[in-house]
Amino acid sequence: MSKLDGLGGDKVFYYFEEICKIPHGSENEMALSDYIVAFAEKRGLYCRQDAHYNVLIKKAGSKGYENVAPMIIQGHIDMVCEKNAGTELDFLTDPIQIYVKDDFIHAEGTTLGADNGIAVAYMLALLDDNTLQHPPLEAIFTVEEEIGMGGARTFETFDIEGKRFLNMDTEEEGVLLSGCAGGCRVRVYLPTQRSDSPEGQEGYQIAIRGLKGGHSGADIHLQRASANRLMGRVLFQLGEKVNYSLASADGGNMDNAICREAESIILIDQKNEEIVRELLTKIEKDFQEEYKSSEPSITITMEALKEKVFKVLADDTKEKLISILLLLPYGVQTMSMEMQGLVESSSNIGILKTTPDHIYFDNAVRSSIETRKELITQKIVSVANLCGARVECVNDYPGWRFNPDSSLLKLFAKTYREMYGKEATISAIHAGLECGLFSEKIPNLDMVSIGPEMYDVHTPDERLSISSTIRVWEFLKEVLKQMDH
Repeated sequence: MSKLDGLGGDKVFYYFEEICKIPHGSENEMALSDYIVAFAEKRGLYCRQDAHYNVLIKKAGSKGYENVAPMIIQGHIDMVCEKNAGTELDFLTDPIQIYVKDDFIHAEGTTLGADNGIAVAYMLALLDDNTLQHPPLEAIFTVEEEIGMGGARTFETFDIEGKRFLNMDTEEEGVLLSGCAGGCRVRVYLPTQRSDSPEGQEGYQIAIRGLKGGHSGADIHLQRASANRLMGRVLFQLGEKVNYSLASADGGNMDNAICREAESIILIDQKNEEIVRELLTKIEKDFQEEYKSSEPSITITMEALKEKVFKVLADDTKEKLISILLLLPYGVQTMSMEMQGLVESSSNIGILKTTPDHIYFDNAVRSSIETRKELITQKIVSVANLCGARVECVNDYPGWRFNPDSSLLKLFAKTYREMYGKEATISAIHAGLECGLFSEKIPNLDMVSIGPEMYDVHTPDERLSISSTIRVWEFLKEVLKQMDH
């Protein structure tokens, strides 16, 4: 049975629920892409699916709008796959378990995927409704946005006619985004040397949990803690009090999500167990005091391992791992001087992973100024060089420069004012949108980004406002209706 029946919004929630039934994490979008293609074919719409599973669907303008300039509408079909410890769900095969509480749609212990599933739902609802007034529509569904905007990079525009572009990857109602940061992923690979576990030492898992996490762009200004950074501090302070061995350290799954949980495996002499536990209790209290406003629920736990640990990191590798965690740039680096309250540049230590060959650190670097982005990258490279680590920079993407003379922005602002009797907020965002890549592919593109209210995206607390989704749907329909010239 449908869990979203009767919510309104025409067929928006119907399609959102259908999307939640289809696994669509980054690099696992084929099934959802095929669903979109089947949708188009059933309705006789022009459809093109490329080798990367990006999809383009075209729909002719409604009566009286046949000769109006086309409107491009774009959203991405992949989602961030995060879940709470203990949540049994396989993102590769299982549907997202949604439920409604008050005005919000939630997921059971996982990310919801409203970022950007609600855009896909809006687009399918538009394409499916033959009663609406609208110009010719060119709906672009892209893949791999969450892991470097791979879909927008590979999408070919040879059959795109429109010069007006609506991105639907915004998470605040009433905000008309007209600019975004550029970014890249900077990966650090620290080679590992290992040795046999010292005689007499026992293994323990140290876990940092209870953090809020969040989007590493949109939420970075909230001063939330990174579990990876905190783990570096824990391991450093332990080394000042006791002799211990380190077998592994791991935290986070996505470079564009603030790390919520981290774990490390240490080995200590049994006589030092109480000292370590007391120290962890003190560090936990220190962290709770430091982050009492932004992270009131930080916990540090220590549990004895049942299995024996046979190999540990060499002391030199351990010290370099800790140094990298402490020295990598994290959080807000600079604020914009042109737009009050806008983060200009930042860096996020999204992933820490111990593998047989190396320790892997994945950083999301963002800035609306290219040279600031380069500076942060240079800092990461410098830290890596000092520790004998290798650096790889991938998925570099451009920013989207604010255009105060945008006719599309003016139309959206005018329509919003007429519908709601107040001014929309015109802003830029410290997060990557695919707009920058599309503006490079299609010259003279006029762009705006909108979306409904959603909260705590990229975390298992992600939720989507039902009433906001409906209002944005009505706004979208009215804007398209106004595009009659």
